[in-house]
Amino acid sequence: METVDILIIGQGPAGLSAAIYTARAGMRTRILGCAPKVAGDYDIDNYFGFVDTISGKELIERGCQQAAKFGAQLHCDRVLGIHQDERGFFIAKTEENEIEAHALILATGVSRIRPGIANLADYEGKGVSYCVSCDGFFMRGKPVLVIGEGNFAANQALELLQYTQQVSLCTQGKETSMTQDFLDRLRENNIPVRMQAVQTLEGAPSLERVVFTDGTTLEAQGLFIAMGQASSSDFAYTLGLVRNGQFIETDRDQRTNVPGVFAAGDCVGRFMQISVAVGEGALAGKAAISHVKEARRTLTNSTAKT
Repeated sequence: METVDILIIGQGPAGLSAAIYTARAGMRTRILGCAPKVAGDYDIDNYFGFVDTISGKELIERGCQQAAKFGAQLHCDRVLGIHQDERGFFIAKTEENEIEAHALILATGVSRIRPGIANLADYEGKGVSYCVSCDGFFMRGKPVLVIGEGNFAANQALELLQYTQQVSLCTQGKETSMTQDFLDRLRENNIPVRMQAVQTLEGAPSLERVVFTDGTTLEAQGLFIAMGQASSSDFAYTLGLVRNGQFIETDRDQRTNVPGVFAAGDCVGRFMQISVAVGEGALAGKAAISHVKEARRTLTNSTAKT
């Protein structure tokens, strides 16, 4: 397992800005994430200091080069889950590796993928969940269904096996984008993958079954939403971060309610502009540096006393 001082999830403006500050301060910095949505071939003409229009792709490329110049390690790898261990370290499980960090900066933006289930909101907290580590315990021995088409969904389905053997997965009508390894593991653990889409939910007072668009039904007392890739809001559920809807609550220094976890960019739900994300990333980087330095002082002092 690789150990770093600061792990940044998201290679957009907020994550890269944070990395420039943390790496420049001598922190072992790892950035995970692939090309963000902003890195497209569209024009940006309202960013400070750029008289001539610049493309989103070029701006992100420049940010990556600058972060790398100061020693930040950038890697296109997708995070499937994060948890905090008994030492206070943050352990990120990715598609390729596991990484532990003293501090964590979330900068993955906002997930806008919705499953398109008509009455989904009626069952949130009554069987519908967005976090296996939060609510899997309540589904012990019960039939559950995971909705999602990628590795994130597959990983969530496999994690549910520690609570129940009655696990199914539904791609909500999408083509699967799971790696062969995850497909093999699902098959080995007898987790069926359904290609239908769930149309509506039924049950009273809580979820009892799902109804597919073809009229067929499936018994399910738990429904776990894991569409697309894991986002900051998914990690917020797992880590116990205070949220305002799908956004993460932070203070003026981008600190969350969990010491060592910081958030910046669109995932905090302020003015969603590149310039704002860059500023928030800088604040998050500065606060994360202070957190790691304080943790080091505490460790040094405790070691000296023993």
